[in-house]
Parts: sequence; structure tokens; C-alpha cells
Amino acid sequence: MTTTTEESTTRRPTRFNFTMRALAALPAHDANAAGKATEYSDTGVVGLKLAVGRGGLKTFWFRYLAHGRRRAARIGQFPGIDLAQARQTAQEMRAIVDRGGDPLNERDRRKAMPTFEEFVRDEYLPFAKQMGKKSVADDEAKLRMYLVPKLGKLRLSDIKKRDIQEHHAAMTQTHARATANRHLALLSAIFRRAVEWERVDTNPCQGVAQHKETNGRETFLSPEQCAALFAAMADDPNQTAVAALKLLLMTGARRDEALKARWEQVDLQRGTWLIPTTKSGRARTVVLSRQAIELLQAQPSRGTEGWVFPGRDPSKPLHDPRKTFLRCLAKANIKGAVQVRIHDLRHTAASLMVSQGISLFLVQKMLGHSAPTMTQRYSHLADDPLRAAAQSVGDAIEAAIAPAAQAA
Repeated sequence: MTTTTEESTTRRPTRFNFTMRALAALPAHDANAAGKATEYSDTGVVGLKLAVGRGGLKTFWFRYLAHGRRRAARIGQFPGIDLAQARQTAQEMRAIVDRGGDPLNERDRRKAMPTFEEFVRDEYLPFAKQMGKKSVADDEAKLRMYLVPKLGKLRLSDIKKRDIQEHHAAMTQTHARATANRHLALLSAIFRRAVEWERVDTNPCQGVAQHKETNGRETFLSPEQCAALFAAMADDPNQTAVAALKLLLMTGARRDEALKARWEQVDLQRGTWLIPTTKSGRARTVVLSRQAIELLQAQPSRGTEGWVFPGRDPSKPLHDPRKTFLRCLAKANIKGAVQVRIHDLRHTAASLMVSQGISLFLVQKMLGHSAPTMTQRYSHLADDPLRAAAQSVGDAIEAAIAPAAQAA
């Protein structure tokens, strides 16, 4: 912030009640007059000034006395900052002075306050990793895809309870209530650390109620609905998102696992896909059906490295296929499509395997729900039983689609 003295501005201040019209009509400072600017004082708000330079540049200032020293804080240029904004800022600064503070020091402190993005990147996540937090990879995904785009540019101290409530409510429009609650829990954990480390005084998540969860419901698409969905996907404009959604149904993988898939992790010859970090924090290998292999072979991005499902910027993965998913569900005229989530493709894959007579043990292996003591990267099971489980999903989908394709 800039600090000036009385001597740096006009020696002939003029006092009147500021109006937008009056300020706009003020002439430039006389080049032959003393000083660098003519300063005008507002009778409406004590301490609010407008300095007009020789070139006609008009700047709002707030003048005050703090700890026996005359100080001036720059508010901004007129008319970019209008009179109402200038008066509000001056009144806020006056309140700081009345409390015994110094607006310039307060503003410097705010400048030193990190943004939400800076805090989680530079302080919270390094701490969480150092402490071995099991959900740190999942936390990073939530932050990258949702929380940082929403709150990242705000100063940590500027995030209020209302901001948290709005995000919490908005999440239920596109995600399950349980997912919204996990976001709230992460935000609360972040702000608890911020309070503990004396970055902020209060946790804005306090008092924000969690949503009542109804996660007992699990939605499964029938084979006929799968056929209708695939037919709707055929001419969708976003075929990259379509391919990612198909892979989810064919493998039972989680959404973020597919979006983060890289060609370095896919072995089409062996028919395997290595997921280096899962929700449980361990790696696992997904055995691919013939249909899944053919799907991957057809991808324009196919190569030895890079994202399997790239976004518009090829250096980044596909962001979120939800819009494509909802569009295809609507086109397929699937009843209750609004309630169907991308995660339900995982439930559907599991139900298709079970309906084909695959044991629950193998279904758990396919979905990555192994016991913590088991190695996820190198399964104790032979590939053949796992491949049969994987193949059953592909065959079931192919069988469901075939009649619809022949009819077309």
C-alpha cells in the first residue's frame, strides 16, 4: 500500500458533498499551481478525498490519523471505482481506525493472506501427505475438479459460511448427497488446519448441516437399458466422453480411475490395465474383456503414453463426462434418468457379473474391493478366472446390443 503525507497533495483542499456528476465535472489540476494535485474532501464521509492530477486523473484516498501519525490509503481511480464503492471502503477503513487499528496494516495483512488454492497447494496437501492421510489422492481429485475451481481464487479469510452452504447445496444437483457430505468434510478439515495454524480465526464450515444420506439405494441399468444407452451414444458429439463411459460399464471401474487412465498403464496385448492409485490407496490391475480392448484400440489418442481420454487440451485428461452421460440417458429415454449417476455404471457392471453366475469373491476382485492384506497389483488369483469375469461383462453388453443393432 502507498502511504503519503499532506505535503504530497494539494495545499488548497475544497470541501463539498460528493456526487458522481460533481466529481466527473472536476477540472484537471492547474499546471501553474503548487503541488501535484488538487484534493477535494467529501463532507458525506469523514476522511474520503479525491485527488485530481494535472492530466485529469482522479483518485480516491482515505486520510486518517493512526497512533499519532497522519496516513493515507489509496482506494482507487474514479470512475472505475464509483462514489458508492469509495464511500463504503472509506467507512470500512474508518471502522478499523475507530477500533484502534490501521487500515494500511490490515490491507497488508490481507495481501499476505493466501488464496484457498495457495493454501491447499502449499500448506494443507503437503501436510496431509506427510501425515500419511489415506484419502489424500481422493482429496486431491475433489480439490482439482470441484473445490479449487469454485473457491480457489478467494482469500482464505474471505470464504464465509454462505460460500460453503452454496457449494454444499449445489453439489446435490449433480451428485449424491453422500458425495456432497464428503466435500463438506474435506473443507472442514482444511479450515480446521487453517484455524490451528492461525491463518484464519474461524472455520466457515461450522454450523453447515450435512445432507441426510439415502445411499441405501443402488441403481442398476437393465440389459435393455444398456442397449438403449449404447444406441444413444453412437452419434453423440463427444465420443471421447462416450468411450470413457463405456469403459466404466465394461470394467466396473470408478469414474476418476478411467479419467486418469494413461496409455503407459494399458497393455492391450495382455489385456490389462494397471490403476496405480485407487480409492483404497493401493494399485490394482483390471483385466480387460475383448470388447474393452477393442474400445481402447479404437481411441484416436492410442499410443504408448499420454491420457487415454484427453480433454480439449491434450495435456490434460477429460474433465467430467457427466453432461454427455445425462444427454445420452435422456436420448435413450431411460425412466428415472435424472436419478441415475455415473457411479451407477459400476453397480450395473457388478449386477451383470452376478447375473452371469460370477462369484461375489471374483466380483469384489474385479471392482477392487479386495481385503487390505492382499496385494492389488499382483493378484493371487490366476488371470483366467478374472478374464472370464471380465469377459462376462463384455459378452452381456454385446448380447444386449446385438438385437437393437440388427433391428436398426
